[in-house]
Amino acid sequence: MGGRVTRVFRNFNVENRASREISKDKPTPAPRHPTARLDATADSPEIKEEVFKKDDRFLTLLKDVYVESRDPPVRVKDGSGEHLPCKQEEKRLTKLGHLEALDVKKVPKGKISIVEALTLLNNHKLQPQIWTAEKIAAEYSLELKEVNSLLEFFIPFAVQEFPKETKKAITSHKQKQLT
Repeated sequence: MGGRVTRVFRNFNVENRASREISKDKPTPAPRHPTARLDATADSPEIKEEVFKKDDRFLTLLKDVYVESRDPPVRVKDGSGEHLPCKQEEKRLTKLGHLEALDVKKVPKGKISIVEALTLLNNHKLQPQIWTAEKIAAEYSLELKEVNSLLEFFIPFAVQEFPKETKKAITSHKQKQLT
């Protein structure tokens, strides 16, 4: 219902309004900037002649100019504001076993790869007396505090296999038939 009402008002006296709009005089364009007029006068021969003419007074002044340049003295920066690396990071070869193809070959000192992290966590879980935090820190070039945090907060998954007898008990149970 609302669409019909709005359509009536929108279409009311359309032809009259359109003819009134068409019959209006076109608006006058805005005045041009003075630089636009200079482009048209630049093609005139008098201006071209003035541009290419040599002025003897300016040439004598130009010959009197002598430029001597010197590099400023080099200042040694103390490095207080900038933190540029003074040496490249030391890298170590990874200690991988049979998973060598899955991981990177070199790791920066103080860091470990994912495969190494899983390996050391698993070794600590299986033999905590041998793989202590101190030994892991020395073996992988890590800080003791970080190794303690790693061993405390990350635990590898444990895979459990169910005995076969339980599997047989589940399959031997008769299924109910739908009637």
